[in-house]
Amino acid sequence: MTSSAHSYTTDSVVSADGTLVGYRQFGSGPGCVLLHGALQASQNFSDLAAALSRDFTVYVPDRRGRGLSGPPGDGYCIDKDCEDVAAILTKTGAQYLFGLSSGAIIALRVALRVSAVQKVAIYEPPLLIEHPPRWMARYNREIARANPAAAFVTVLKGTRASRLFTLMPRSLLTPAVRLVLAGEAKKVAGDDVSLKELIPTMQFETHTDPGDAITDFAGVTAEVLLLGGVRSADYLRQSLDELAAIVPRSHRIEFPALDHMGPDNRGNPALVARELAAFFA
Repeated sequence: MTSSAHSYTTDSVVSADGTLVGYRQFGSGPGCVLLHGALQASQNFSDLAAALSRDFTVYVPDRRGRGLSGPPGDGYCIDKDCEDVAAILTKTGAQYLFGLSSGAIIALRVALRVSAVQKVAIYEPPLLIEHPPRWMARYNREIARANPAAAFVTVLKGTRASRLFTLMPRSLLTPAVRLVLAGEAKKVAGDDVSLKELIPTMQFETHTDPGDAITDFAGVTAEVLLLGGVRSADYLRQSLDELAAIVPRSHRIEFPALDHMGPDNRGNPALVARELAAFFA
């Protein structure tokens, strides 16, 4: 199959609770697993996976409730995400992990639990936010009213995705988002998932609260690469500051021109891939 002109195959594992977890597979070589963040699916890492596939076998799962994978299920929490990744690691023998945002939190948690993980690279885990965030109540009301455009605007403003979105009034931003969602949905094909379909999955992200202090990650024994963009929100960079101070085998790289979406197809995945390839080599 292809996504954004990149060829891949698909496969799946059955997680500990019986949930099917599907993933895309690219390339050949030592195995690495890429974990997407909120409002994303495996398609968002197709360019990153393709860049890494020259040297690695790359596995990109759809987290629960998206694309190739089953629903979150009753009692969904971050432990379920960790079990899903552990199942993929067991099946594939992969020893390297990368995660973006909430996917980075999952990657860290897996590294604490699974000794087979040798190296883990994380891009801006949102560890220094309250759970659930204050804006989540408004988001939930907008989802209940079947207004994904308004809900997406609430997410953009709540997460401080960019200064432009923060400053632009909702009265202008929401109609613009509605047009973008409608146009993007018409172009979706194959295994990809439209952004309109992904917006309701934000409710699952409240369950990725690690529930522990950042200091717990001092117990990670794998090598850790801390990645982030200079243009990202301060709270994301502060999370990396704190991790750099406590994770024993960690190294930090900041990308001057990137923001929180650096690894995404819309960012500069080739630049991120170069650092990941060097780290995983």
